[in-house]
Amino acid sequence: MVAVWAMLGVIYAGPAYFETRAAGMGHAAWRIFSWGILTWLAWAPLTPAIVWLARKFSLVEETWKRNLLVHLPGFLFVSALHSAAATAIILSIKPFDNMGDSPLSFWPRLLSRLKGSLVPDLLIYGAVVGISYAVDYYHKYREREFLASRLEAQLAQAQLDSLRMQLHPHFLFNTLNSIVGLVRDNKNSAAVNMLVGLSDLLRHTLEHSSRHEVELREELNFIKLYLKIQETRFSDRLQIEFDIDPATTKALVPNLILQPLTENALRHGIGRSANSGLVGISSTVTDGHLRLTVYDNG
Repeated sequence: MVAVWAMLGVIYAGPAYFETRAAGMGHAAWRIFSWGILTWLAWAPLTPAIVWLARKFSLVEETWKRNLLVHLPGFLFVSALHSAAATAIILSIKPFDNMGDSPLSFWPRLLSRLKGSLVPDLLIYGAVVGISYAVDYYHKYREREFLASRLEAQLAQAQLDSLRMQLHPHFLFNTLNSIVGLVRDNKNSAAVNMLVGLSDLLRHTLEHSSRHEVELREELNFIKLYLKIQETRFSDRLQIEFDIDPATTKALVPNLILQPLTENALRHGIGRSANSGLVGISSTVTDGHLRLTVYDNG
């Protein structure tokens, strides 16, 4: 903030210096630029007070007319303080060397400046108020944008969790029914293999339940355990195909993202047909994005 006011002071003093130099007056450059910079720097300690008034008594809400009654005396007070500081600065530095044969004292100069600086000071006051509102609105916009993105992520996670809660019980119910059927048919070896596979699958699920993202290779290891159980359930009717790009195996994906999709392919693709069917999973990189595809021919 101080640097901005100082820069405005340089811009303000520059034309005055070059104008006096062109007229052959020969005023000292350091005096003119010091006067210009210090005069504008006098706004720096007043800026926090203006910003506080702008936020405390907003001019962009329904009560702006009432709040305007606070800003008017506030502006006059701020303008008077700045005029007093500017008058003291010009009397101390004497930027134009010869201040007249009988220079005015502080109070006459202050009264003269108060009359002539009301409009410029009002423009500066309004600019500070406007910039403070613009900064506040920008911060609110970024905060809303952040909250919206976080809510969107939470919604996506909630939808995914809801899908898992719907599909996992269906899978467990079918698996346990398949095991019961194998036991009744005296296919004890197949039943044991299916139970071992189910145990490995549940252990993997519990070990990674707290992680929101895993590497694709871990997700593929999980889905292979899942499909191994399904192979036992569907017997010779199920064919499995993987087409995985090696460059994608370390990419992070949502934990258990493939299981609901694969379950859906088995349930609506293979499960409704008496014929054999294919379920495949592929991964590719397209334009810097990971593309995962679960497909079936049912």
